[in-house]
Amino acid sequence: MGTRCHATLPMTASTERSALLCIDALNAARQPRCTPLYSVMTMANTLESSRQAWVIRGQSRSRRAMNWPTWFARNTGEKPLLYLHTAASSAQLRALSSETRQRGILCNDSKTRPSPSLPLWLASNPYCTPYDPASGEETQAIVLAGLQALYVDGQPGFYYLALHDQGDGPGLSPQYCEDALKGMYRVPRAYTSGLSVSLLGAGRAFDEVVHAAQLLEDDWNVEAQLWSCPSYTRLAREAEAAQRWNRLHPLEAKRSCHLRECLAGNDAPVIAVTGYPQPIVDQLAGHVDARFVALGAGSVEASAPSRYWIAVLALKALADDGRIDTTQVEAALLRYHLR
Repeated sequence: MGTRCHATLPMTASTERSALLCIDALNAARQPRCTPLYSVMTMANTLESSRQAWVIRGQSRSRRAMNWPTWFARNTGEKPLLYLHTAASSAQLRALSSETRQRGILCNDSKTRPSPSLPLWLASNPYCTPYDPASGEETQAIVLAGLQALYVDGQPGFYYLALHDQGDGPGLSPQYCEDALKGMYRVPRAYTSGLSVSLLGAGRAFDEVVHAAQLLEDDWNVEAQLWSCPSYTRLAREAEAAQRWNRLHPLEAKRSCHLRECLAGNDAPVIAVTGYPQPIVDQLAGHVDARFVALGAGSVEASAPSRYWIAVLALKALADDGRIDTTQVEAALLRYHLR
């Protein structure tokens, strides 16, 4: 197949030049505040106009990868690949990534709830760098980073982005861009040193985290530090790598990781939320020193946890730490009609 030849071609100066032109074109295009899905569609249009990238718009509704366009199958040189698709299962995505030889930027607009196997496969696949962006700004930063890493620096593997089209998420200032790519960054909001928790959210679930922070503040006088986490998996992989290095080099200075550096100096309970199954956030548990609560799909509700459960379980974590009385947790359950 043409794709197999395309994906096995060595990196060339032409490929690098195409990637740099793509990066320039995306940086020059002004993108308004928008959802991750709209952001990718806008970038796809820009890349198509530049003629420096392969942009594939397709569906992955079966275990078989789609038939590739004839114009793409005939290509004789590698260019950056942006593939827009809809896959709900790991089998569908496995077929797709196999056809691309595990190379490219794969953007998944799964309109139905993905099967539990999909995020678990992404997290365990060493060739994949998975992201679940909450905003258009995060999405653009990730695509730009993918172009640089894969086609300029020549790193192996593929980038994966889960897309949604609800709300425009947090703004991403340039000074937080590198932190976002590492997996998490702090979202600025009014905060003092009173009774507090740290709320982490990814993708579409970040919106519920924001509302939960407001409930905690308005109803219970508890402040929340907000963290947007585009990649729990990248955070966990770096933390595990640092832990292993420290184990193998007991006489050397210990290596840290982005997760620990972000949460350093704060013993407030950490509540991490995702719309994916809970094992995705469970990956962080062994690397957080404070009390840690992981909330994913199926943890308290069939889908992603609601703002009310996030707020209640944040209060429960404070009660378990002896910072508030358990009667406040009971009052919250009644107030939000959860019992």
